Order: sequence, then structure tokens, then C-alpha cells
Amino acid sequence: MRTEEYIALEDRYGARNYKPLDVVITHAQGVWVWDVDGNRYMDCLSAYSAVNQGHCHPRILRALVEQAERLTLTSRAFRNDQLPLLERELCELTGYEMMLPMNTGTEAVETALKTARKWAYMVKGIPDSQAEVIVCAGNFHGRSITIVGFSTEPLYRDGFGPFTPGFKIIPYGDSEALEAAITPHTAAFLVEPIQGEGGVVIPPAGYLQRAREICDRHNVLFIADEIQTGLGRTGRLFACDWEGVRPDMVLVGKALSGGFYPVSAVLSSRQVLGVFKPGEHGSTFGGNPLGCAVAREALKVLVEEELIKRAAELGPYFLGRLERIESRYVRQVRGRGLLIGVEVWPETGGARRFCEALQERGLLCKETHDLVIRLAPPLVITREEVDWAVEQVEAVLMS
Repeated sequence: MRTEEYIALEDRYGARNYKPLDVVITHAQGVWVWDVDGNRYMDCLSAYSAVNQGHCHPRILRALVEQAERLTLTSRAFRNDQLPLLERELCELTGYEMMLPMNTGTEAVETALKTARKWAYMVKGIPDSQAEVIVCAGNFHGRSITIVGFSTEPLYRDGFGPFTPGFKIIPYGDSEALEAAITPHTAAFLVEPIQGEGGVVIPPAGYLQRAREICDRHNVLFIADEIQTGLGRTGRLFACDWEGVRPDMVLVGKALSGGFYPVSAVLSSRQVLGVFKPGEHGSTFGGNPLGCAVAREALKVLVEEELIKRAAELGPYFLGRLERIESRYVRQVRGRGLLIGVEVWPETGGARRFCEALQERGLLCKETHDLVIRLAPPLVITREEVDWAVEQVEAVLMS
């Protein structure tokens, strides 16, 4: 079957909740993917940072196959021999005392919100059902009913109400707004250290530090959603590390399994995650042995192959080369590590047409928030491959 036939099938039988580029990928390796017609492309999206370790990494693939031959699922009704090892290794790598495993990023966010509310009632002493969580405008934390209820993007909200109460929305990057929004009922502040889906929006320098200080002063939990920005993407283990900020809770997912399997987790202290009693929260697949074995190897690859260091070195190089492109279409180039956004002027008609033009030149990326071309290749990318990618971007932006 050719590309057009696959697209026709998806259009006929699939719900229209995505608008993908018209490329049908059939296999991949490292930073490269191939479509059903035999064309090769460089992947500059990395499945929204899920394949930081590169597509089909052989070590992670081997761990998946070996574990799948032994044991895939027990549910949490029984123990398995992979979850305790992942718990120890993830906590030792990040310095947190406890982790709670889930599957998707959305589930990690929902888990963090439940944790914050439970902590607010048990530890902080907020009256029952009165806890508030502060979030930021332009956020993207997932698409559950609760999460879209505190989104500021009409596309995510329209037609899905009524929404869960208990959330306050403040401007992103504004520490004074955070201070003003806190009340005695505030349980937590949930924030992305960089708003990836929001357009690779980087807050002002010192913002995370000030937010940390404000949360400390008011006994409010600081929750960092590092699902897209964490595990090496920005050239640090976590994006919060750029300001030396240690959140009370960190949410990880995506690259936690190297793109092989949905695995996510909430990391925190014993005091915070210790609020749960058996039966209050859970997941049939959360902490399953197959996912844990995959995540263990994905973390080893990240560390042993020094992919965080590579992002720290190649990110500024990639960004610098893009900044030197003198295009009438470009309003701003911004980024950190290998998470880069090229914002185009509104009068250009939006970023999608540039993404489609880049597809024609063998480079795959995706527009976000209409005006931003997001460039986030797997961290295994080489300097030579970065040079090739820049050549394609320059050719499109200068046309």
C-alpha cells in the first residue's frame, strides 16, 4: 500500500482528533525515519520528546524483548521483580525519596493533582474540598476533563464542560502574579519550566527560583511538569536544573521509556507521596514489569551514552546556526538544549506551510500554536546531522 491508501483508510475509519502531516512512517532508526514509499526523513519532533534516546534504540529494544518473553503484566495486586529496581534507580538518579508509577503523562499530572489535594488536607490543614491549585496561562498538561478545564486554549476546552473546580490561572513567567494568587487554601503551583506545546516559551531568568521561594514562604507545593522538558531534552536532567530549583514534585514520562512503551511517574518526598493509603490511587498497568524493564534501560542509555551532555553541547550550536538565518519570515528563534522554536510572523500564514515545505526536503517537524516551528530531534543527533537540518530550514525560510 502507498501513502494515499493509508491516508484514505485513516480518514474513513479514524476519529479526526489530529491533523498530522501526510507522511506514513513504517520504520525508523536513530534520528531517521522512512515512509511506506521508501522516502527517508530526519525526525525533528522526537514524538514530543518521547524518543530522546533515538528511534528503536537497540539496548532498549533488547530489554523489551527479553522482558516480554518472561513477564509483561501482573497488575499491582501482586509484586513483580522489575518495579522495585526501577523505583530505586529512578530515585537514585534524581535524588527523590519516592516515585509513583503510571503510564501516560496525563496520568502523571492527574496523580500529582490528587497528591497535592490529599497533602493539603492531611498535612497543611486546608479544610476538606477547599484546596486550590495555581496554574499558568498557555499551559499544556494533557487533555483529561480536569486538565483541559484549566487550559487557556479554547480548542482544548470548547464543548467539554462542565469542568473541575479548584484551579486558578495566572500569567506565565510572572512571579508577582503567583504571590498575589496564593491564599490560605492554596495547595500547589503546577508549572512547566518551559512551555513546549505553548510554543517553546521560556520564562524570564530567575522566574523558577522566585516561584520556588514564594512557594516555600507560603507552604505551597511546587510541582514541575517535566514530561516534555525532562530527561535530557534541555541539556540538563531536568529543565529546572538550569536555575538550581528542586521542585517538591517532578512529573516525568515520554522519554522515560525511550518511546517503546507508555511509562510515567511522579517523583517526590516521602512526606508528600506518603499521603496515599492502599486503594486510594492506582492503575492496572502502572508499574507493570514490561514498562519498568524498558524504563530502566532507557535511563541507563540516557546516562551511559551521555545524551544529556550531547543536548547541552549541540543545542546551543543548533540554536546559534538558526539565529544566523536572516529570513523575512522569522520573528524569533528561541530554545534551550535541543528544544527549539522558530516563531514566524502572523502575516506569513502560519508555521504549518513551512513544516510541509520541510517535509518535502526530508525533515519532519510540527507546528505548535500556529506560528512556531518546533525543532526537537532525538538527542543522539550528530553535529553533521544538525548541519544538514539547518541547511533544510535555511532553504525553506529563505525561499
